[in-house]
Amino acid sequence: MTERDLLHSGESGVPALGESRARVLEVLQQAGGPLGVGEVGRRVGLHANTARFHLDALVAAGVVDRTTEEREQPGRPRILYVARPDAARTGKRSYRLLAEILASFVAAEIPQPARAAARAGQAWGRYLADRPPPFRRVDADVATEQLVNVLGEIGFAPEAVTAGQQRQILLHHCPFRETAEGHREVVCAIHLGLMQGMLAELDAPIDAHRLDPFVEPRLCIAHLATKGGGRPASQGRRGSRSRPGTTRRGDA
Repeated sequence: MTERDLLHSGESGVPALGESRARVLEVLQQAGGPLGVGEVGRRVGLHANTARFHLDALVAAGVVDRTTEEREQPGRPRILYVARPDAARTGKRSYRLLAEILASFVAAEIPQPARAAARAGQAWGRYLADRPPPFRRVDADVATEQLVNVLGEIGFAPEAVTAGQQRQILLHHCPFRETAEGHREVVCAIHLGLMQGMLAELDAPIDAHRLDPFVEPRLCIAHLATKGGGRPASQGRRGSRSRPGTTRRGDA
C-alpha cells in the first residue's frame, strides 16, 4: 500500500460525485439560499448549459430542490436551485487513511490487540443486532438469517452454506480488505467479534467460533458452532443451501 493509495481513496475508491458536480453542490450549500443557473455557473466557472445539466442531475439524485422565483415584475420567473438541508456535505473523505491509522495504532500500542479488537467488534455486534422481544426464542436458522442480513448491509456479500454438517458463512467481499491485508490480526478480529456480538445479543443457540480470512483472494469463511459444546452447528431447513466439499469462489 502506497502513500498515494491512502490519500486518494474514499469509501468506495471513487468519489460519489464527479468533481464539477460536487463543486456545484458545494456552491449551493454555501450560498445560504436559492441560486439561478447563471449564478451557479459563474461561481463554479461553468457554462450555463453545463451548470444546468449538473443541477438537474442533483435534483434527480434528491440532494437539490428546484423552485420557481417569486416575483412581482413582468417577465418569466427564473428557475432557482437550493441544496436540501439533509444533503451530505461535499468534500474529500479519507476513511481508509483513518482506518489505517487506528488499526496500526491498535496493533502496535494495545496489549493483546486481537483480543481488544474482538471486544470492540462484540460490542458493536450487540448494537447492530435486532434483539427479539422478551421470552421469544431465536433458533439457529433465524439467527443465521439475521446475521447474514446485517453482514450483507455492511458489504460482506455473505452466503450461508453447509459443509458436511457444519454451518458456515462465506464472505465473498471484504469492505475493509486493504486495511485487513495489512492488519489482519486487528481487522479480522473485529469482524469475528461483530458476528459473536450479534449472536450473543439474539441469545442464539449458535456462536461464531472461528473466522478463516482470505482462504481465497476474495473469500473468508466464518464457522458457526452450537453454543456451549463447541460442536459444529448443523444447518436447518431455512435460508441456506448445501455445498460440496470444495469451496466455491466468489464473484466480488
